[in-house]
Amino acid sequence: MSQLVEQKLTTLAEMIHNGSVSPVEVVQAHLQQIDKLNSRLNAIVTLAPNALDKARSAEQILTKGADVGVLHGLPVTIKDTIETGGLRSTSGSPTRENFVPTRDAPAVQRLKASGAIILGKTNPAEMAMDYTADNPVFGRTNNPHDPAKTPGGSSGGEAVAIATCMSPGGLGSDLAGSIRIPAHFCGMAGLKPTTGQIPGAGQYPPSIGPYSLGAVVGPMARSIEDLRLLFRVLSNSEHKPTRSVSDLKNVAAAWYTEDGVTPVTKETQRAVRDAAGALAEAGLRTEERRPPHVERGYDLWVELFSRASVVQLRGVYGGYEDRAGSFVSWRLRTADDTPSPTLDQYITSWMERDRLRAELLEWLTTTPIIVAPVGATAAYDHDTLKVSVDGRTFGNFKAFSYSHAFNVFDLPVVCVPAGSSSDGMPIGVQIIGRPYEEETVLTAAGIVEQALGGWRRPTLS
Repeated sequence: MSQLVEQKLTTLAEMIHNGSVSPVEVVQAHLQQIDKLNSRLNAIVTLAPNALDKARSAEQILTKGADVGVLHGLPVTIKDTIETGGLRSTSGSPTRENFVPTRDAPAVQRLKASGAIILGKTNPAEMAMDYTADNPVFGRTNNPHDPAKTPGGSSGGEAVAIATCMSPGGLGSDLAGSIRIPAHFCGMAGLKPTTGQIPGAGQYPPSIGPYSLGAVVGPMARSIEDLRLLFRVLSNSEHKPTRSVSDLKNVAAAWYTEDGVTPVTKETQRAVRDAAGALAEAGLRTEERRPPHVERGYDLWVELFSRASVVQLRGVYGGYEDRAGSFVSWRLRTADDTPSPTLDQYITSWMERDRLRAELLEWLTTTPIIVAPVGATAAYDHDTLKVSVDGRTFGNFKAFSYSHAFNVFDLPVVCVPAGSSSDGMPIGVQIIGRPYEEETVLTAAGIVEQALGGWRRPTLS
């Protein structure tokens, strides 16, 4: 069973389709892995009670020789901020701790339509608001490489479930790195697609208003091949041909380790250089060069999205502030310490974002691939509020300015493992591309994965 849960999603799909393993065996193996690990990690917070029944039904369908979807009989997990019909979906908020939606989010519908079996829901940060998987409903999720450290967030439970083989793949969401940072901290892969590529409805908080500029639902998995399979099932657009490595020969790729906002660790710099080196070995033309305007990503993120979180939280917790967890309580308590922007200031920021994005897209016409850090550091201890790099100390939100920029400018990004820190924690890098060119980004990330080793099984797995 241990070897079965280590298999890639694509391998399991092939095994189910050719009859070498049954959906029941696959689901049972993952349930056993959950039983073995989850009490120490707290990644999966609600198990689907009918997963084995669904697996038996999937097996019966196969015996009849019916045409089935590419994910037929495969278990997947879903971040608890994404609604699943008939299965509790809390967003980690005490105001929704018993909420059971009546229908699936569209992305979940697509997984099910392709034959996937929902195994369970994974732990998020409360209301997806910070870089943890810690909330007053379920408590905290631990990093499987070191339980004293956070798995990142807000899709931290999803990252841990997949990294430890409790799940072969699933769904997270990302507005400020919430797929990429947990993937980076836990040593696996995640895709932040271009907005609109995967339907984002059915999330809570909803991706509406300012959030619609940069908030996405995206797949998470242990391998780039699995990300590609999930993306193709989930995508709104017609499938573009898979880009081969040979298609990228002589394509220009820029890399950088300094965004003008926060420094990164020496190990992070090395991971980015190694990733760029892998692309160069594959025939791409690499150059150390910072793309235009990424240094504005952090400030523009704050100007465009930060106040929206306050408005949403006040709408949810009005009269229930005493039930909020530590981060949400702090956010509500300090929301007015900084004056809210005027309408003119907000419109000015939005117009600046659009102008700078247009200039960046023009630059990308000749340099269509970027390699960058995910953030300043590898995973840090639980309850860390500030990090220090090269004698500079800054808040842990600002530490991930490298991720914020690509939500602000709405570019597709894959996080792929590329190194490790001095204390053995994983380090991922971002592979960024032009809007709607997820296939290119996935191919480039696959080169890095192949060269640098990709996912490695955590100690606690």
